[in-house]
Amino acid sequence: MMLLECDLPGIKKLRSGKVREVFDLGDCLLIVATDRISAFDCVLPTGIPRKGEVLTQMTAFWYGVLDFVPTHFITARFEAFPRELHPFEEQLRGRSMLVRKARPLPVECVARGYLAGSGWKEYCESGTAGGHALPPGLKQSDRLPAPIFTPATKAESGHDENITWRQCRSALGDELAAQVRDLTLELYGYGCAHAARAGILIADTKFEFGIADGETILIDECLTPDSSRFWPADSWEPGKNPPSFDKQFVRDWLDSCGWDKSPPAPALPPEVAEKTSLKYIEAYEKLSGLKLG
Repeated sequence: MMLLECDLPGIKKLRSGKVREVFDLGDCLLIVATDRISAFDCVLPTGIPRKGEVLTQMTAFWYGVLDFVPTHFITARFEAFPRELHPFEEQLRGRSMLVRKARPLPVECVARGYLAGSGWKEYCESGTAGGHALPPGLKQSDRLPAPIFTPATKAESGHDENITWRQCRSALGDELAAQVRDLTLELYGYGCAHAARAGILIADTKFEFGIADGETILIDECLTPDSSRFWPADSWEPGKNPPSFDKQFVRDWLDSCGWDKSPPAPALPPEVAEKTSLKYIEAYEKLSGLKLG
């Protein structure tokens, strides 16, 4: 079933994000990934079939791979969910997870290994990306000399804003900022090494961290097509914008349709939604080696 909204009568909903619905179960949270998709800071009226399943199952997969970092993850197995959730199986199975409660840090932790998106735009203007000075003469999609950490502010709605390392340290404190920077680059490195074996380059990605029981833990989604830029390795070439396994296909259509980027966003043609769905599923299956359940 296509799931654009999730309401569970009798279960307290804490908030609705651009994609996810969060419910309070008392001692833990239930996170449900819908099939909503956002682009250019707008939630589109058209859903992407099975997108929420991909986001949840890919995150659960990566939590298993990146097991050297503590996370908020408890389980994504519906059979292990509390009994009060069992009547909602059709909405929850395959697209929801139970997680520990944590205090989210107010910073998005972005790692970039290639020059794309806002990093490429900044480089064209100033020769930097996220405030990092880069060598002259780099091309769009070029591999960076080394991965860089480019933090951003978090926005539940609207646009995440890139911030400087000084602003990151001011928001988190020097010690915590250094900790999440190092974790971000370590996670990105492990993710890239795994993805390379599947023929995929991770151009950039963002992580979120929180504090639970005095410990810094990884929270929210992890290395998904929503939070990352995935490129097929055999199509990558500096100077060109490679095809991708993420929402870039949707962005490209929106760029071509004459929309002025002001709400409301236009509906996607069925063929665009279906092709995007296939890209998300392909990314999951290539990276995990599993069929989407």
